[in-house]
Amino acid sequence: MAPAATSRIAVVTGASGGIGAATARQLAAAGYRVVLTARRKELIEAIAEEITASGGAATAYQLDVTDRDAVDEFATAFATIGVLVNNAGGALGADPVATGDPADWRAMYETNVIGTLNLTQALLPKLEASGDGTVVVISSTAGHGTYEGGGGYVAAKHGAHVLAETLRLEIVGRPVRVVEIAPGMVKTDGFALTRFGGDAQKAAKVYEGVAEPLTADDVADTVTWAVTRPSHVNVDLLVLRPRAQASNTKVHRDV
Repeated sequence: MAPAATSRIAVVTGASGGIGAATARQLAAAGYRVVLTARRKELIEAIAEEITASGGAATAYQLDVTDRDAVDEFATAFATIGVLVNNAGGALGADPVATGDPADWRAMYETNVIGTLNLTQALLPKLEASGDGTVVVISSTAGHGTYEGGGGYVAAKHGAHVLAETLRLEIVGRPVRVVEIAPGMVKTDGFALTRFGGDAQKAAKVYEGVAEPLTADDVADTVTWAVTRPSHVNVDLLVLRPRAQASNTKVHRDV
């Protein structure tokens, strides 16, 4: 389904790589004019140029989703938008609750939850003005079950899940859908590396022996499918895992 003229703009946060970049590419291919946001300006500019060179429409906007003043200024650029993909997030550390760094917990909550809240609040009037808006929250299977060493990230992703679920209840009857996509094990260049402070060996062990983890394109394809359903169809929650992963703690490894 091609987007209507009033809802052609899709804003994607955390679009400098991984799921965000893949989602921007696929939404552009589906006919949206994509606005890529992230803190790393040079990366989103390169991706926007790539999309444009391929015949799509894309612009880059440097943005820290935790900076509310910057988010509010960003929102003034639009009369309407059709899609907001809240993808900015990430994990820091894998320590148990007893020794976890409160600064890491705070940073994860600020990005995964408050960042999503900031963009959603600022752009909700623009989504409603389109007459056919969609808010997408990229949460995680961590938002639906816990695991040892994941307390801070799990808490943040539970927060993102609750935000999406509550918003859907609060705006029912208005022309905006709320979609939550909860991926399981996704292998991207940066997620695990960031989580383990650049330790490539620890990052590699996350995926060790797993033949086919999800890819960023798998998640982007799912987001694009959900967004392009007919307007009356809302995909409330879609949990996406690789076949090798039965739960957050049950993964088949060929080792």
